This record gives sequence, C-alpha cells and structure tokens, in this order.
Amino acid sequence: MHTRPISNLQSPTPETHSPTTSPFLAACWRQPTDVTPVWFMRQAGRYMPEYRALREKYGLLEMMRIPELAAQVTLMPLRLGVDTLILFADILLPLVALGFDLTFVPGKGPVLDPPLRNADDVARLRPVKVEEALGYVLETVHLVRAAVEGRVPLIGFAGAPFTLASYAIEGGSSRHYLRTKRLMYEDPQTWHAFMDRLADVTLAYLRAQVRAGAQAIQLFDSWVGALSPADYRAYVLPYSQRILDGLADLGVPRIHFGTGTAGMLPLLREAGGDVIGVDWRIDLDRAWALVGYDVGIQGNLDPVVLLAPREVIAREVRRILRQANGRPGHIFNLGHGILPETPVENVAFVVEMVHQMTIDDGR
Repeated sequence: MHTRPISNLQSPTPETHSPTTSPFLAACWRQPTDVTPVWFMRQAGRYMPEYRALREKYGLLEMMRIPELAAQVTLMPLRLGVDTLILFADILLPLVALGFDLTFVPGKGPVLDPPLRNADDVARLRPVKVEEALGYVLETVHLVRAAVEGRVPLIGFAGAPFTLASYAIEGGSSRHYLRTKRLMYEDPQTWHAFMDRLADVTLAYLRAQVRAGAQAIQLFDSWVGALSPADYRAYVLPYSQRILDGLADLGVPRIHFGTGTAGMLPLLREAGGDVIGVDWRIDLDRAWALVGYDVGIQGNLDPVVLLAPREVIAREVRRILRQANGRPGHIFNLGHGILPETPVENVAFVVEMVHQMTIDDGR
C-alpha cells in the first residue's frame, strides 16, 4: 500500500457537533435538531483551491488509492462548517475490482473498458474480496475517523446497481442509455445476472465501510431517472432493495438518492432507505408527501443556484426551508453534486444561512 505522512491530515476545527449530538445523524432518524444539518454532494472536489492544488500533483485515481491523500481531501470541507463528511472515493471503484479498466478522460469523464455486452462478459467478471480489492477505501475511512476525533460523522457510499451497470454497459457516461436498455429488454437473463453480481459486491462493500467506521451510508442511483417507473420496478428495485435491506442490521442511517426520480419517488421509498434524497425537479414538500413523513428527506437546491447572486441563493434557500416547514428529518443538500465553477464562499454562505435561519426559528 502507498503511504504518505499523515501529519497534514489534521483539519481545521470549527465549532461543530460530535456524532452523539450530531444534527445530521439526528435528522437521519427524524429526531428534532437545533439546526437543519447541511452537507453537499461532491463537497470535497474541484471547486476547492486546495483540492486543485493536489490534482496538479496526483491523478484522480491515484488520490483515491492513497488513503492518506483521500483522507486529506475528505477533510477539506470541514472549514466550511458542514455537518458531516462524505468519503472521497468514486462510485465506479467496485467496477475496477470486478475487472473493468477505468480511466478519466478530460472533457469526456470516466471511460470503462471493455464495456459489458453479453453473458460471456458477465461470466468473466472477477470474484471480489472487498477487503483486498477495495482495502484502500476502508483505510481511508479509518484515517478520517481518527482525524476528526468524533467532531463530525462520516458518510460512506456506493453506486447503486443500475447506475454501475449503465456505466459498465455504455463504457462511460450516456444521455439515452441505449445499450443499457437494449440489454435489459433483449437479454433479461444476462441483465439480471449482472445486477445480481453488482448487488452482492455493493452490499459487501458498504458493510465493510460501516465496519471500518462509516456512520451513515448513501446509495447513489444517479442515472435511474432514465427509466420508466414500470422498468424500475421490474429491472432495478429488487437489487437496490436487497442492498438497503442487507444494511438494516448495522444500525446506521441509509440514504437512498437518485436524480430525475420525481415520477418514481414512491418506488424509491419502497426499495428502502431511512432518508430519500431528491433533486431540484420537484418541490421538497411535494416530494416528502410522496415518500411519506416516516422517512427523512435530503435536498434539494439546484447546484447551479450556487453560482447565482447572493440574493438569489438566499431566496432559494428560504424557499426550501419553508417547504420543509421545520419537520424533523430534513437534511439540506443539493439535488446533485457541486459544480467545479462554484465559488467556495457561496458554499460557506449557504451553510451559515441554513444554520442561522433554523436557529432563529427557535428549533
């Protein structure tokens, strides 16, 4: 395993909360909190100057595979006052463990080679022992937990089977998921065999993250909005449900997130999760009513709003908080990840505003 000195892992120490009184963990369980907790998908990333400085020295996959560097990046958002950290990794790492070659191409994004096309490709997938193949991720969890010393909790995560399958079958990102859907429709036996493998590996991976110290998990089904509700139920729901049900005994909150899911939110709820993450394409109050008030909700500011003037940001933050209506269980977040062009000071502004507004409301 690569090693680096860990003395630089000590992060800034803003006034925050220990996990025992963490507003984030409390909100996951729909318990009352003094403030609405805030974190952001991709909160440790390309919009931060300290992250860009590291990227000038290291490749993206290299940073993820060196636990000391991955921990350092995970800790960067603490200075913004966020209420939880999320592990710096990539949802595609389990596909590497299964035998796909992953590269990140400038201007194109992730490329997976060779793409999966048929039953023979499924048969060639490597067996995965998570602790060996993805041990560097688990070591990152250990390092982050040691560095924060209980000041904030840590979210572990994985990509959901449909999103992983779409990357593997398309060979990268896609707009219409033509190859993915064709395999699903034309060769359902191969589809289900592949989803079985992905569900098994993802469940083992997330359980290992919790054993290593992750205090919540998020299942990212980023591209599931490409499906109709009927196809989601037939081809996807059972596999996400297997994963989320398979984590229930661990006692950590499970966040289930997808984009473009306004038309299938009750199905995401059926698949499982203690918190349902929603994007900006549906009002938060309507989304919560659809999934039910016996689960928490996470969201749902449009990431582009963070590039707008402060008065626009403030207006949209107020709107979302009004829709949450002070009900226990709301975690303020974006509807997808922070964009690289986002000013860091705008991210900090949202954190401060959400905290201050909810304190002023007397919660």
